[in-house]
Amino acid sequence: MGIRVVLVDDHAIVRDGLKSLLSRDADIDVVGEAENGREALEKVRSLKPDVVVMDIAMPELSGIDATRTILSDHPGVRVVALSMHSDSRHIAEMLSAGAAGYLLKDCAFDELATAIHTVSEGRTYMSPGASQVVMGDYVRRVSGADQRSEGTNVKPLSPREREVLALICSGPSTKEIAARLRLSPKTVETHRRQIMEKLGIYSIAGLTKYAVREGLSSLDD
Repeated sequence: MGIRVVLVDDHAIVRDGLKSLLSRDADIDVVGEAENGREALEKVRSLKPDVVVMDIAMPELSGIDATRTILSDHPGVRVVALSMHSDSRHIAEMLSAGAAGYLLKDCAFDELATAIHTVSEGRTYMSPGASQVVMGDYVRRVSGADQRSEGTNVKPLSPREREVLALICSGPSTKEIAARLRLSPKTVETHRRQIMEKLGIYSIAGLTKYAVREGLSSLDD
């Protein structure tokens, strides 16, 4: 039996391309796809893959938060981040969430296949570009030096607040968000107010810009 893989990316054309390329490897079996982090949770629960190839910036639930939840619920699953983001912030957050690999989307097919095989064997894999960033910035980033140098007092958002923020930026109404998260509209409004107060951002445009920068949303949402 091959390595069971689930592909997670909000662009169907990317998933189709990856699936076609990975089909060349007889030891890799793509068993499912998801277009956002929330759907990824459902696919992992039902399909029980060995490896999840995860984008970062997606609607509804980011790849970072999806990775954290998947690995909490299914510790045997390995996650490989495949992202356009090459900055230290996104790499550090995916690694902190538990990802076993990080590749940039401009990588060659052979590198992705190698990464899948590597993490399935219990090891880690970093693309050369990501490794350079990690060596130069990761220690400084996780120690909080970056945040101090920026002089920001932004308070961290809770996992639920990150979910609400991602949905706010993707367009649903308060009632629709409440229905998706099984909360009351009043609770969603409370989360919205707390998010704005924590971030010091009081416009949807500003929240959207923050969400894109943090990988909670994409410009295509």
